Amino acid sequence: MPLEILFVITVLIGSFVLFNWLMGYRKGYIAFNLRNRYYSLNDHAKAVEEKLTNQGKSAVYKGHGYFLIDGETFMLVTRTLPMGGVPLQRTILKPLNKSRAMATSKEE
Repeated sequence: MPLEILFVITVLIGSFVLFNWLMGYRKGYIAFNLRNRYYSLNDHAKAVEEKLTNQGKSAVYKGHGYFLIDGETFMLVTRTLPMGGVPLQRTILKPLNKSRAMATSKEE
């Protein structure tokens, strides 16, 4: 009986950690939801850039899903999850480490 309870608690904690990881709740990440759903990367990028500018951040879309936000390079990641039967598009901006950011800037 105690082993079963321990297993259930472990599964619940693991599910919670996995959900938070998928939703972008990590240090240095920027995560938010937009009002509309975007199918085009360029339209989505314009909406993200506008939202970040309204928040007082310096945001520039560099193309191919990469942003320069307050001097740091981020990569756009989207997740679609059903929330109450309605699909929710979650926008996550993942910070890139210095070496990867330099490699992407050389490609452009």
